Amino acid sequence: MKHLLSLSLVFLLFACDVYSNKPVNYFQHAESGSLATAFSDDAAIGIVSSNDEGIVVWDLQYNQKIYQWNHQGQDDNANVIGLVNISPDKSHAVTADREAFAIWDLNTGEPIGFWRIDESSVRDIAVSNGGNGILVGRGNGKVLYFEHRTGRRIEFLGHQERINSVALSPNGLYALTGGNDYTAFLWNTKTGQIVYKFEHPSRVTKVVLDNQGRFAFTADSQKHARIWDLQTGQEISRLKYIQRQKIFSAARFSEDGTQLLTGSPDRHLTLWDVQSGAKIQDWKVHPNEKSLTKSAVVYAVAFMEDNQVISGSSSGWAEVWTVEED
Repeated sequence: MKHLLSLSLVFLLFACDVYSNKPVNYFQHAESGSLATAFSDDAAIGIVSSNDEGIVVWDLQYNQKIYQWNHQGQDDNANVIGLVNISPDKSHAVTADREAFAIWDLNTGEPIGFWRIDESSVRDIAVSNGGNGILVGRGNGKVLYFEHRTGRRIEFLGHQERINSVALSPNGLYALTGGNDYTAFLWNTKTGQIVYKFEHPSRVTKVVLDNQGRFAFTADSQKHARIWDLQTGQEISRLKYIQRQKIFSAARFSEDGTQLLTGSPDRHLTLWDVQSGAKIQDWKVHPNEKSLTKSAVVYAVAFMEDNQVISGSSSGWAEVWTVEED
């Protein structure tokens, strides 16, 4: 009987981690792998930073290059841009290395400006609609909110340690930031005042805001990945997974607010139910064949039409997956 129970448990654990590894479509955007990837909310535009071609903006529908960019003083062979982000309205993009960031107009492909961060390294970056607000998380625990058109800037000093992840509401009014101090803060970029404090038992590695202002997602370096109600500040659910440690490298809420799509450094792309935290479906992205470990970090995720989702990873591939219907 003990043997039967053990076998049943093993089968149950294995069944919970079953994944699909057959994308319905795929595109190679960086032959030697990418340093960073971002998708627009509607999966129409993608930005890929790589050593191959610098920073390339892609039309994901037709798999065509739209623009090719480089930061000031860099060429294709010296690209070190490890952070990219697209505004929710697809009008602007930001790109950053550890020391500087740039704002780009996605309608013209032209740069708006370059800014250097001298005090501490850039850890994460986000941009609001119209390119009006830029959020920069830094290694010294400070977060900069910057409006390039007016020159207004405010520093958020609520964190005590290094920032790992930042998110910005579409209107630029609210910021969500997470750091090594085991804390994520939702705060007002006009006043710097804290709206909610979300505490974790370990360092917060990923934060994401729902563009409709309904939810926040915060995840730490161990086993706690939580979805919060932004109207009340209360926890809605915790993602249910078996791993003792799980890092999230990308996340996005669906437009209707019922699902959360996440990516991880272990090649996993996963769809979750927002209200219960239950796993709906899991995929494994294409590994980097030139890597000794045959691994890949999922940098970007997005929902598409026709019940599909898309992933962009460090392997340099963008892959489209079908969500199975119940």
